[in-house]
Amino acid sequence: MLKSQKAEVIDELEGEIRAASALIVTDYRGLSVSAISNVRNGLRPLDATFRVSKNTLARIAAERAGSEGLADMLTGPTAIAFCKGDPAAVAKKLSDVARETRILRLKGALVEGQALDEAGVRRLATLPPREVLQGQVVGIVAAPLQGLVSLLAAAPREFVVVLDQIIQKKQAEAA
Repeated sequence: MLKSQKAEVIDELEGEIRAASALIVTDYRGLSVSAISNVRNGLRPLDATFRVSKNTLARIAAERAGSEGLADMLTGPTAIAFCKGDPAAVAKKLSDVARETRILRLKGALVEGQALDEAGVRRLATLPPREVLQGQVVGIVAAPLQGLVSLLAAAPREFVVVLDQIIQKKQAEAA
């Protein structure tokens, strides 16, 4: 590879690293070209790309992008998933591929600046999707507010019930 081509690849990798919210590093050794293509196609709807890269070029790009911790994962044949969307969904997809093929191996991840090992990536894969987590947080916040609204609504409702009973008693006495 020519020096100019290497510089171009480094610039592309640096841009992808900066744009990604998470990077999941894998060892793809033994996967066929069609299997790698299937992984890429499976990650595309999750707003992620899967790229095989030379470790030296990826290491230089990571240093330029300021991604601490990525260089330690760049050993052996390396493919990186650049996640722009939900990293948990991408980790789940890669975890499923690793389990199905028994070839792909998760090396680690860099999620919002935090380095994760293989076990950390597997735990990340077990998280529910972002929308479900957001719904759970909203539910937790809304529950006390709902209780307060119910409590505040109970007093006027009980007052109306008591008034209705008084009116019915007055009507029964008048009849």
